[in-house]
Amino acid sequence: MRIPLLVTLCMATRFGALAQGQFDVVRSKINGEYPSLFELYKQLHANPELSFHEEKTSARVAEELKRVGFEVTTGVGGFGVVAVLKNGSGPTVLIRSDMDALPVKEQTGLPYASKVTTKDDAGNEVSVMHACGHDLHMTTLIGTARVLASYKTEWHGTLVLIGQPAEERGGGARAMLKDGLFTRFPKPDFCLALHDKADLAAGKIGVVPGPAMANVDSVDITVRGVGGHGAWPHTTKDPVVLASQIVLALQTIVSREVEPGEGAVVTVGSIHGGSKHNIIPDEVKLQLTVRSYTDEVRQQTLAAIKRIARGQAFAAGVPEDRLPVVVVEDEFTPATFNPPELTGRLAKVFKGWVGEENVEQVKPVMGGEDFSEYGRTAEKIPTCFFWVGGVKREVFADSARGGKSLPSLHSAFWSPDPEPTIKTGITAMTAAVLELMKQ
Repeated sequence: MRIPLLVTLCMATRFGALAQGQFDVVRSKINGEYPSLFELYKQLHANPELSFHEEKTSARVAEELKRVGFEVTTGVGGFGVVAVLKNGSGPTVLIRSDMDALPVKEQTGLPYASKVTTKDDAGNEVSVMHACGHDLHMTTLIGTARVLASYKTEWHGTLVLIGQPAEERGGGARAMLKDGLFTRFPKPDFCLALHDKADLAAGKIGVVPGPAMANVDSVDITVRGVGGHGAWPHTTKDPVVLASQIVLALQTIVSREVEPGEGAVVTVGSIHGGSKHNIIPDEVKLQLTVRSYTDEVRQQTLAAIKRIARGQAFAAGVPEDRLPVVVVEDEFTPATFNPPELTGRLAKVFKGWVGEENVEQVKPVMGGEDFSEYGRTAEKIPTCFFWVGGVKREVFADSARGGKSLPSLHSAFWSPDPEPTIKTGITAMTAAVLELMKQ
């Protein structure tokens, strides 16, 4: 399948001979590289590795980038890969691809489906799958590297391409930054990343000016009581009842404390306590995911969780030394913010390369992405994170007409339509770099 709607006869008149010439060269290069890129994609898809264990994956990414002339460093922040290509004076642009997979048993039925099983960090036997498209992201990164390395007459500056570990665990970007990503290597003027999208048709690009993805916090609450016999509840302080009251009270944070129009989510995803019908336990454990778009709402929400948990316990008469313990885990992922000016600039370029009808402004989502870390350092480097549609067009159209629902990212059934998605991703990322590094 050829790149959908990439070239129209009006391109020359709309963008001029130079833009048309660039487009023809890039299109030809992508089409020529696609067969080997598809083989790479299948190999990556069939051999996924969990977060912080991307040893073979990172080695393959490093090998591919060396082959096209990049100076490559491995072992950055764990299994991170940094590849640098200098081409005269000009801006420095960083492109990130994540590399890790998920503990999911693949059920796509693809001939190259993952059959990998391994031990997770807790020692459990788990299946592993690229259920979030990181295999596609790596393939797009390498395809972009091949195109730009062969087209150095049209851009000047420094390219920094990175293969990042552990995005799914929210720690890979932080680890690479801590290991000197912005000090050991050229410091970028712009940072770019793309992600496949499971509710957008293949061949389309989704842009989000402003907040694009959420702050993500994991919160653990240990609700403590005074246990005893279920037949004598009056002699206890029942943590099961108290935990239930806390769960309900937490629902008032978003509905009654966060200003309407601000985005926030407080979800209790796990509640565990007790061992037998007639025993009132000493404690119940809750696990929460907390999402927001701004630092102010994040702090407000976390403070409210702590206040409500303690307040409910006070109301229940729980002794001071048995009040709930609220712990906000360290693996915090900050919100992804796309500066509107940069996003608008690139959106205009994308429209020129793939057609206005194939570029959509999409809504921000409450998912998390540690790509945000690259724009949160002291330098406040402008970042742009954009989506590439991955759903087969006929499947997307059928779903839009009321057909069956689409599998989401992280689903055992999710798999992007490879050819149009990979080609559109390479086209968009190449166009973005040519725009930011044009002569």
